[in-house]
Amino acid sequence: MKLPLKLTFLFYCSLVFGASAVAQSNTAWTLVWSDEFTQADGSSPDPTKWVSETGAGGWGNNELECYTSQTNNVRIEHGQLVIEARQTNHLGSRYTSGRLKTQGKVSWAYGRIEARIKIPRGRGIWPAFWLLGTNIPAVNWPTCGEIDIMENIGHEPTLVHGTAHGPGYSGGAGIGAPYSLPGGASFADDFHVYAVEWTTNQIKWFVDARQYFSLTPANLPKGAPWAFAEPQFLLLNLAVGGNWPGNPDATTTFPQRMTVDYVRVYAPNHQPARSAEAAADPGLEKGRLADGRATGAGESALLEQRSNGSR
Repeated sequence: MKLPLKLTFLFYCSLVFGASAVAQSNTAWTLVWSDEFTQADGSSPDPTKWVSETGAGGWGNNELECYTSQTNNVRIEHGQLVIEARQTNHLGSRYTSGRLKTQGKVSWAYGRIEARIKIPRGRGIWPAFWLLGTNIPAVNWPTCGEIDIMENIGHEPTLVHGTAHGPGYSGGAGIGAPYSLPGGASFADDFHVYAVEWTTNQIKWFVDARQYFSLTPANLPKGAPWAFAEPQFLLLNLAVGGNWPGNPDATTTFPQRMTVDYVRVYAPNHQPARSAEAAADPGLEKGRLADGRATGAGESALLEQRSNGSR
């Protein structure tokens, strides 16, 4: 995640097909993993698929929320995942919310990764659906690579952003593009399918089957490495405040909900997606954050490095 993009429009004209152009994928896909959120109402997400990250401290972006695993913030409701930000004092924070990841459960290199999501709206609200490299404990961020499939800042209800981060193109220099719906409709009004199609040398971004951005190694800054050859794990979160969206104001109402209908991962029929269990890395869970909670060894360094606003 990132501050306003410095390179977006530099690459936009050469990389994007155009927000109005429809580019349906011609690849035949096979479903290899999904969560349809079919558990009982009020239950927590499936612990065999998701890890709930918890704690405050700004998360490298000067965010205001404290993430919890409480069902007030993260729960199943009517066959959907609800991540809810609430204006509630907790562990020194004025807000609580939720952040889920598949780190240590499952990860992939290549494939189509999509989710059907209804995002919230409001100044200071920051929903995201994204990926991080499982090698982050060894190489740290941004060398591990980050693919932001969808981000929105709540005071821009008609825009979402897709972005890639790696060495030499991270934080405010991440490479990406915005997308707006036909007619300038608000994304918060309905569910939309956000996806990337990731191959060995290309990443494509989609909203509702419309491809709006594409990135290849040839489009990186001179000398910058392609950081997307290793497996990555999924993240879903709803931040409050931070360097990029700014803080809530008197116009922001709570609670705010990010509702996820499903998350699905597909492999191309001719080449199954590579899967890796992050838990196989014995050093993965040996780091500690400043507040003493366990985390990935690379994540402590990640949070320290992210003062530039990347998530």
